[in-house]
Amino acid sequence: MHDLLPARDAAADPIAPDPEAGRIVWDPAASLWNGSMLAIALSFGVQTFSLPSLCVSVALGALTTLAMSVGLHRLLAHAAFSAGPWTTRVLAWLGVLTGLGGPLGAVGAHHLSDWAQHRPAAHPFFMHRRSLATHLVWRMHGRIDLAHPPVFDLSRIERDPVLRLLERTWMLQQTPVAALLFLMGGWSFVVWGICVRVAVTTIGYWTVAHLAHHPVGQAAESETPGNDIAWAGLVSMGEAWHRNHHDHPTSARIGLYQGQIDLGWRFIQTLERLGLVWDVRTPEAVTPVLHLHAEH
Repeated sequence: MHDLLPARDAAADPIAPDPEAGRIVWDPAASLWNGSMLAIALSFGVQTFSLPSLCVSVALGALTTLAMSVGLHRLLAHAAFSAGPWTTRVLAWLGVLTGLGGPLGAVGAHHLSDWAQHRPAAHPFFMHRRSLATHLVWRMHGRIDLAHPPVFDLSRIERDPVLRLLERTWMLQQTPVAALLFLMGGWSFVVWGICVRVAVTTIGYWTVAHLAHHPVGQAAESETPGNDIAWAGLVSMGEAWHRNHHDHPTSARIGLYQGQIDLGWRFIQTLERLGLVWDVRTPEAVTPVLHLHAEH
C-alpha cells in the first residue's frame, strides 16, 4: 500500500510503530497559514467580489485540485502510474498550489493516516468519529504527535531536487501566482484567486476526507474503511469515491462504476494518449487490500 519502514508488529515489539499512543498538538505554521487565508477571505471576499474574480477562483481551484488528485495522490502517494520528471514536477507544483502542503508533507501525512486507518485500533485523530468541526480544527490547526510513529520511505520524492524545493517553499509558491493575478485584475483577483480559493479548497478537502472515513456511512457488511460521497465526486476530481480507493489504492482509476464521475482518471487517460504518462494501473491489474477495522 505504501512504503513503511520498519515493518514491525506492535504486539511483539513494545517500541514498534503505534497508531494509538499520542497527542494532538498545535501546529503554528499550519494554523497561521490556514487562519490567515480564511481571515482574509472572510474580511475582504464580499467587497472584492466580481464575476471575473469568481471565475478565476473556480478555474484555479479546479486545476489545482485536479493536479493534487492526479499528481500528489495517485502518482506520488500510490505510484498508480509512471511519469517523467518534468511531468511529475509540473503536477506536483500545481498540486502544491492547493495550499494543502508540500509534496513530502502531503504524501507523508497521507501515508500516516492510511496506515493508522488500516490498524485494528488508532488515535481519534485518524478515525473521524468526532464532529466535522473538531476534525477541521485538528487538521487545519494541529498535528498528531505519536509516541512511536512509523517511518515511511519517501526517497522517491526526496531524490528530486525540485520536489525538495517545493517542500521547503510550498507557501511561497502562491507568490508568483498572486503577482500574475494582481496584474490581471488587481486585488479582487488576488483575494479570490488565492485566499478564497485556498480557504475553500482546504475546508472542502478535509470535509470530504472526514465524511469519506466516518463510520456512520460504512455498510455493516463492508470490510472497506471508506465511504463513497456521491455529491463530491465531481468537485473532488473522483477522490470522493473513497470506498473504491480503499479497495484498490494503487489504481489510477477511482470512479469504477456507472455514474461515478472521475475527472482525475479522464485526465490521466489524456496524459497517457499524449505519451506523458505510462504503466497506468487499473483495478484489473492490482490486488485488493485486506482491511483491518480500527476501533478507536
